Amino acid sequence: MIRIQNNSDTIIILVHEIYGINDHIIGECNRLAEGKYDVVCPNLLTNRQAPFSNSEELIAYHYFTQNIGFSLAQQQIEELSLRIRDQYRYCFIVGYSIGATIAWLCSQRKDVYSGVVGFYGSRIRDYKEIEPKCPVLLFFPRTEENFDVDCLMQDLSVNKNVRVFKADALHGFADPWSSKYCKAVSEKLFAKTIDFIDDQRQS
Repeated sequence: MIRIQNNSDTIIILVHEIYGINDHIIGECNRLAEGKYDVVCPNLLTNRQAPFSNSEELIAYHYFTQNIGFSLAQQQIEELSLRIRDQYRYCFIVGYSIGATIAWLCSQRKDVYSGVVGFYGSRIRDYKEIEPKCPVLLFFPRTEENFDVDCLMQDLSVNKNVRVFKADALHGFADPWSSKYCKAVSEKLFAKTIDFIDDQRQS
């Protein structure tokens, strides 16, 4: 687990991808902490400390589906949230890929989260009937292999608590170690994330 303390009134729970707490996730934790927020990122990969490499995508996905799954991961994040929530005025989740889907699942928990941000959570398509109880900001890539991004965005945007944004980049655009990395898009949407968090804190 990563835990960065800034004596803030705001905690950001970062939810990693199938690879675990890799260099990308460590970097995102540090970037968020530069905003003087407290940051925590639990390791959801049960009984495994070392992250998978990006070249082990299929192995990592199999490990996640066989050993964890979305229900258990959601439970882990919610239990952590409830343990620390009373220490903070604001509590946000930021998730990447499967972490974004987990964040989306957690958003239906009432009176816990101040907001949720998800980057390319493709499996959100399996849970699009969820009605978030807090503001949600979702970033999708311009295309996905297994579904129509525009149709999913249209389905999600009917919820008044959900804002969706399509990036001109591919799945993985925020990860500097991914072949799909797009620095300009990553920096632009990270700035949007910070603006979203600050807007919710001021509302």
